Amino acid sequence: MPFHKVQSEKLSQSVVRQIELLILRGILRPAERLPAERDLAERMGVSRPSLREAIADLEDRGLLVSRAGSGVFVAEVLGSAFSPALIALFASHDEAVFDYLAFRRDLEGLTVARAARRASATDLAVVDAIFAKMESAHTRRDPEADAALDAQFHMAIIEASHNVVMLHMMRSMFDLLKLGVFYNRQVMFRNQMTRAMLLDQHRAINDALQARDPEAARAAIERHLDYVEQSLNEQAKADRNEAVARQRFEQEQSR
Repeated sequence: MPFHKVQSEKLSQSVVRQIELLILRGILRPAERLPAERDLAERMGVSRPSLREAIADLEDRGLLVSRAGSGVFVAEVLGSAFSPALIALFASHDEAVFDYLAFRRDLEGLTVARAARRASATDLAVVDAIFAKMESAHTRRDPEADAALDAQFHMAIIEASHNVVMLHMMRSMFDLLKLGVFYNRQVMFRNQMTRAMLLDQHRAINDALQARDPEAARAAIERHLDYVEQSLNEQAKADRNEAVARQRFEQEQSR
């Protein structure tokens, strides 16, 4: 018979499983600091020795890391799905930029459609709140703030899809984007006309998501990323033209 005696679980293992799930679901993020030991033990209703045992277990498995004098953090390796050698290849070849956008177009199309069907009311409220911040930031003309909110908006949609594998994979992709591995996101927000277009595209994504319309949400994401690809192509062409113009200017100056 497929039965065995029920055994009570050690408190430390209950703590381990709770922290594991918070990491798996993306609630605790790479490099995020855990509360101080006393505070965390009180929140979880366990003794400090049980908490220490659980943290030691999670450290042994590479999920947490202790830093002397600073505390306990979620391991940053969780956000690094790519080897340094592959990251260097991405950064040194322009074709990786457009492959990255094609990858995002396909994956985020699936993700936003899934979010439109499965997101909770709270998930949608988070996305809507971030979009409201994007509208507010638009008036300040701060490319850095615009780029940061853009990433938050897309990650909130990915989180709202409730697929943990997709969440961690896409978070890794956005980490590389933040580091400028694929392209400088802030460049996209320096042109006022481009900024207005991007805001309108994010509004369309948010509207479709709030209406729980999977097909409209997917189409809006695809139009947005097509526009990003077109803008990057135009920027690359403008940069090449400027380089030629500078050579002509330098040659003229030398005559």
